[in-house]
Amino acid sequence: MQIFSTYEHSTYLELAITALEEIGIENEKILAVSLNNRVEERRLFDTLHRADGISLFDKGAAIGTAFSVIGASVGFKLEWGPIYWGLIGAASGFMLGFIIDYLIFKVIHKRKRQIRGKKSEVVLIINCTKDQVEKVEKILWENLALGVATVD
Repeated sequence: MQIFSTYEHSTYLELAITALEEIGIENEKILAVSLNNRVEERRLFDTLHRADGISLFDKGAAIGTAFSVIGASVGFKLEWGPIYWGLIGAASGFMLGFIIDYLIFKVIHKRKRQIRGKKSEVVLIINCTKDQVEKVEKILWENLALGVATVD
């Protein structure tokens, strides 16, 4: 049987490995693999095949629509007319909304991503017999494993 678990880099990982060795699991049957966490930034623009749910287009479209209506309304009194001023309003509103979304994404969401939650940093793989599975899982959960899975 193989048991997989994930941990943060902490003393609990060392305590779990020590406890596993104390119940009779040999050192050669325990493997700890350190993971490399993502360091690259998310892409700002989605493609047809990959989307992350963050849109920089929404606020720009809404503000652009509002500005184009205002520009067209005011454009009846201005020299270039309502069509040009509506287009100017749409373009400037879209750019304003895009800049707002961009700043929110880069400043606020970047801080939230760094602060939020626990990350799996180490995968612990244990080879053991079927009669040791319950003991091993209990030890892993007691030592704050983020997740545990068993494979026959």
